Amino acid sequence: QVQLVESGGGSVQAGGSLRLSCVASGYTDSYSQLCMGWFRQALGKEREGVAAIASDRSTSYADSVKGRFTISRDSAKDILYLQMNSLKPEDTAMYYCAAESRWAYGGTCPGYRHILDYWGQGTQVTVSS
Repeated sequence: QVQLVESGGGSVQAGGSLRLSCVASGYTDSYSQLCMGWFRQALGKEREGVAAIASDRSTSYADSVKGRFTISRDSAKDILYLQMNSLKPEDTAMYYCAAESRWAYGGTCPGYRHILDYWGQGTQVTVSS
């Protein structure tokens, strides 16, 4: 079973930056075989996909964060990152890291909208105006 632990959330003013991290462990396959993504859920709203990165490092982003957020992975350290720049109050949410083996999808990771199987506990991001 994959375990995911997020960190790096906090409170910032609009225009500021944060970098979220997600450490993965417990997978039976290698880290590089995992499809990974970041999701967020604001109060009173549904969980939404923010960004995804495939095992081949290809990426996809929600339109609302494109050009401001960057997803990346360090396979040597088994860490997933989300660099968030030019933050806006509407980015305020609990951010979750998610993962699943690419073999669950026939070898090709899905895009950022797809809900993956394994989830972390989340890290809160609050952006004030």
